[in-house]
Amino acid sequence: MSNDAAPLSDTETAAAVGPVVSSSHLAGGGSPALSEVEYGLMVFSSAFERWMVRCMAAAGLPGLSATEVAILHSVAHREREKRMADIALVLDIEDTHIVSYALKKLETAGLIHSRRDGKEKVVSISERGSAACTRYGQIREKLLIGLTRQARLSEGELSETAALLRMLSGAYNQAARAAATY
Repeated sequence: MSNDAAPLSDTETAAAVGPVVSSSHLAGGGSPALSEVEYGLMVFSSAFERWMVRCMAAAGLPGLSATEVAILHSVAHREREKRMADIALVLDIEDTHIVSYALKKLETAGLIHSRRDGKEKVVSISERGSAACTRYGQIREKLLIGLTRQARLSEGELSETAALLRMLSGAYNQAARAAATY
């Protein structure tokens, strides 16, 4: 038996299958596409955190969590001292205890230095931490950048995607505040 039907395009396949979501009960609402974005973000989040942890392990620092890797990079950013509150703000970490615990772990590992400025803790990157971030960047360049170029993602498209993600994070933060008073 032969199948003479032409193959479906990606758009036709997506229409026939419906939105790709993890929670069909949410996709039935006013924006099935937003449910698709949410599912994409969940999968992306897991993959990105796994990448951060494994890339830092390849750079010689196994055992750091994704949050700790992000905080280390934040401390290294522009080689300026950072206050704990600023790190939490920039990384949108609501619970400062998470930042405090990570900073203690990073300091114990010799990756950052800390000092007191009045009542506030101020941190800076150590030589060891800076070297780890440099190695991470080299591995990222070798393993990840090539893949995004193979996918033909332009710098403009990546910047537009980043702007969209920042806008959506604002919408989710606003909705979270509203939900807290609901």
